[in-house]
Parts: sequence; structure tokens; C-alpha cells
Amino acid sequence: MTCRRDSLSRGVSLTGAGDSGPVIMACATIHVGFTVPQLLRGASRILPTHSALVVLRHSAFCYCTVNSTIKSKRKMDHLERTANNFRQEVISQAKVCGISNESETVKRLRLAITNKDFTFKAGQWVDFFIPGLSVVGGFSMCSSPGLLKREGILELAVKHTDHPPAHWIHTECTLDSEVALRVGDLHGYQEGKGNGYKMGTVKLYYSAKNTSQLLFKKNILGLMNAFPGKIMCRFHVTQQSSPICEELRPHVTEGRICEKDLEKHVSKDTLWYICGPPPMIESISKLLSDIGVPRNCVFFEKWW
Repeated sequence: MTCRRDSLSRGVSLTGAGDSGPVIMACATIHVGFTVPQLLRGASRILPTHSALVVLRHSAFCYCTVNSTIKSKRKMDHLERTANNFRQEVISQAKVCGISNESETVKRLRLAITNKDFTFKAGQWVDFFIPGLSVVGGFSMCSSPGLLKREGILELAVKHTDHPPAHWIHTECTLDSEVALRVGDLHGYQEGKGNGYKMGTVKLYYSAKNTSQLLFKKNILGLMNAFPGKIMCRFHVTQQSSPICEELRPHVTEGRICEKDLEKHVSKDTLWYICGPPPMIESISKLLSDIGVPRNCVFFEKWW
């Protein structure tokens, strides 16, 4: 399962679970900024401002940050916040080869990676350096490692904000713009052999203001169709004013993710992953505690 960093990236992406119990995840969107060195200058991270929640099984996603202290402190820049985290040595130049609107506020970038040694794993991020900007950001990838391996392409989804890197992407970035990328990881990736791996079940609760803000919904519907009974999703919209399209309607609930939605999934084998802005993380964490979910079964990353 791959989630965002600071602004939105990530909308919500899922990875298969282990074979013992379900996983639940929630997501939402945010943005954050940072400052950096002179050589490569650049970026800000994203995270979906939508909220989403997922249900997964016990042997998957052991590298997320377990909830501990939820209180938000002063905002730190990206490089300061992640100074002690693992980073690959490779810094690769990249050229923008595609720009599209994922929603009214989110742009999707396709980047052609020039360095063949540049690789990443699901759940990692990139430091994003923009020539001429003294602010560096971090973004979670919204494409798979497989796309990079097959085509040399990496994709990011970036929400429009006033933060310099995100602002640059939305107002100045063009086809053939050149940037530099470096992969970082919260925990340090550990290669697994994958022997005996069996796909468990994933239940995603994904909340946004309206259906136009539900990023990657077609991808999610595609996964649901490809893995019936294994990957499930319930979209929640809180301020829908237009009719919901026929394809989405069976999967949409109007209103916030609530206790009634989640309590049916409580079991000793269920892991819960939350992705979203601090108020959403705090609210869902409290809700899970109230319905008896142990703290060591709840995971999230707080980057802001």
C-alpha cells in the first residue's frame, strides 16, 4: 500500500495483504514544504486531502509508522524532518514528459528517469529538486516500481498550494522541464523473498469533498474488478452537489467515515492504516480506540 507525503500524492494506492487478517486504511490530502542545498533545488510533498481508510491482514505493511504520539508540533521543513531517514545515494536527473489534470487542484506528472540505477519500492518517496528554487520537497510516487522498470517512467500527483515547489509544478512546469530526484524511505527497505506469499483482503474507505476529488478512482475500480472479494472500496463524499455517475454510484456513501462503517471489521487479525491531515488522523485514531482496536494495530505517518 502506498500513501502520500506532503500535499497529495498520492492519492491512495494499495498493495496486497498477507494471509492472516484484513487491513483497513484511511486517507486524506495535505501539503508540506522544505528548504535545501544549492546544487539541486527543490520540491514539496503530497498527500491526499481526501480521507481514506483501509483494512488489511496481519503479515502485510510492517514498515508503516505505528501510532504513538499524535500531537502535532511546529512545522519543520522536509529536509529537517527527514534528516535521519534512509536515502539512496543515487540522484537522478529527470525530464517532464507528461502533465495532466487529475482533478481541479491536482496535477499528475510523468517523469522520464535518466539514471538506470534509480529504483524505488512502494512506500518510499522522492526528494524533488527544482533548478533555481532553494526549497526542496518530497513526494510519494503514485506509479508502481514496475512502470519505472518497464518504461523508465515515474509519476507524481501534486496538489496546488502556495508552497514553492507545488506552485512551480502548477504554474511554471512544462513538458521537457528538468528536475532531479533522490529516493528516501522512512524505515529503510528490507528485501523479502516472498516465499509462501498469499494475498489477503483489503478494504479501503476513501473520503473526499465530492467525487471529482476522488483521485485514481478508475484505478481503484479496476483493482476491485481484477481482485473480487480481495480488494474492496467504499467512497465517501461529504459535499456532493452534482449527480453521481452510474459507474461510481454503487460504491459511494454520502457522509463521513463513521463508527458504523468500521466496527464490522474489528478483529484480532485486522490492521488499520490511516492516511490524511492531522485532524482526520486524530479523529479516526480516537474512533478506533473507542471501538476497541489496540493501538499497536493502528498505523499512520505524520509528516507535517
